[in-house]
Amino acid sequence: MTQETTSELYCTPTIKVEDDRTGMSLETLKRAFLDNLFYIQGIDRSQASNYDYYVALAYTIRDRLLHRFLKTIDTYKKNPQTKLVCYFSAEFLMGRYLGNNLVNLDIYEEIEKVIAELGLDLNELIEQEPDPGLGNGGLGRLAACFLDSLASLEIPAIGYGIRYEFGIFFQLLRDGWQGEMPDNWLRFGNPWELPRPSETVPVKLGGYTQGYYDSKGHYRVSWIPDRTVIAIPHDTPVPGYKTNTVNPLRLWKAEASEEFNFEAFNAGNYDRAVEEKINSETISKVLYPNDNTPAGKELRLAQQFFFVSASLQDLIRLHLRNNKNLDNFHERVAIQLNDTHPAIAVAELMRLFVDEHGLDWDRSWYITQKTLSYTNHTLLPEALETWDVSLFEKLLPRHLEIIYEINHHFLEDVRTWYPNNEDLLTAVSIIGEGDSKKVRMANLACVGSHAINGVAALHTQLLKQETLNAFAFLWPEKFYNKTNGVTPRRWMVLSNPKLAQLITSKIGEGWVKDLSQIQQIEKYVDDPDFCRQWRDIKQANKQRLADYIFKQRAIEVDVNSIFDVLVKRIHEYKRQHLDVLNIITLYNRIKRDPDLHIVPQ
Repeated sequence: MTQETTSELYCTPTIKVEDDRTGMSLETLKRAFLDNLFYIQGIDRSQASNYDYYVALAYTIRDRLLHRFLKTIDTYKKNPQTKLVCYFSAEFLMGRYLGNNLVNLDIYEEIEKVIAELGLDLNELIEQEPDPGLGNGGLGRLAACFLDSLASLEIPAIGYGIRYEFGIFFQLLRDGWQGEMPDNWLRFGNPWELPRPSETVPVKLGGYTQGYYDSKGHYRVSWIPDRTVIAIPHDTPVPGYKTNTVNPLRLWKAEASEEFNFEAFNAGNYDRAVEEKINSETISKVLYPNDNTPAGKELRLAQQFFFVSASLQDLIRLHLRNNKNLDNFHERVAIQLNDTHPAIAVAELMRLFVDEHGLDWDRSWYITQKTLSYTNHTLLPEALETWDVSLFEKLLPRHLEIIYEINHHFLEDVRTWYPNNEDLLTAVSIIGEGDSKKVRMANLACVGSHAINGVAALHTQLLKQETLNAFAFLWPEKFYNKTNGVTPRRWMVLSNPKLAQLITSKIGEGWVKDLSQIQQIEKYVDDPDFCRQWRDIKQANKQRLADYIFKQRAIEVDVNSIFDVLVKRIHEYKRQHLDVLNIITLYNRIKRDPDLHIVPQ
């Protein structure tokens, strides 16, 4: 008998066993969850807290994201003709990841069963996750919804921003006065993110510029900075809804290039020994530091430049892996500037092209304009971001030179197109004249982009008519409308599952990826059974909220009253102000007419 036939006699049949890292059966999910509790948290069930269970579950779900995540990136790399959409935003109000990832992976019910079999409550585990305080409101939530949508549409995309250590503050009310507490959302770590220390990039700040002639006799400028900050990327996988596409949200953490000054330490100057570390890490410390002081203003501008420079260097590095030069950069990369916070990208992209990669000015300007697009978020002219020229000169001296040159070429063109129109020149100039010269970031974004949009049809129309009227006059073809929407995955399927199930039972689930299909529900408006189910779901949700309010604040509310709910920090320009005025109005009406019929609210 040959060795081969002996082997055939004694081998056991091959049984395909699911990988604990990727398998989706209930048994595999349960095993992976308990393994992560033991090996990641280092704890067994007899000692585990709900937070330990949350972390174990988060890693279990992240494992199932990672092979999709890496395969998505690999697919992009293998297709060099792919165009990458890059969303630059100072805010990403992502919300908690666990529940949303369960919905998008389509395993919410399976995980609910696994957790219930172990005698646990999935909702309690979801509540353990801190809300990543990386955004302030609508602008940050728009950015988050775009990332969800891009992944769900299987569009190659990267979100770029800052990994704030302390996010939006916690608001407290003490004796009727507002107080703020720091939001230390990272104090226990973040199981969803993947640090990438091997992909760090240097970011220059301060210093001065120096002109010189290169080997070909061309005049060049070198920027000699005061200090260099290291940007360390942290990637968070963002899955699409029921797709294999998982795109990255890349957030930058600031660290010092020299963390410890040993000479200063040995000399007994202990504060100076860690001074550079403290100054550098401050950049990614807090979302929107108070800008009432010169130091606060400088920090905000440093934050904006920090993440923009790191992101552009990262994109150029990615591009040059598959392309021999930067001539076709705009054909492979599209960058959307979410408001004016990342508008410095216009000058920084020009600096990188001209100073670092040796492209000529005209070619660099063409590529820059074709790469960048700008979303405006405010109609108030006084709210459009500006920076003192003196601050630019101190913090970004090379960029100020570039902005002056961009402005010079631009105004020369405007003079050619519309001679003797000084009002137009004043309106569109990137440099604002006045008591002190200002760099007008919205003007820089408009001049340096090929497309401009508001976040609703009316908003875009008013931008053209009022706020950016002069630019709409120069370039009407640049203005497009993009209506701001929110993802139905988080805001319906996750947050209101019973209503989502009712709608799906009537019109199918196509609306979850194409919200225009929701209109089909109108044909059930006179269906008594449908209307009853709708009311029952709404009443049950009100009861859940009433129970929550009682649990948190020991206040009983009438579930048969109208609920008027606002979820936002309290601020004089927010809608709570209008709501308070409405309460006063209703109170005065009741005082005037005690018999007035008013539905309880």
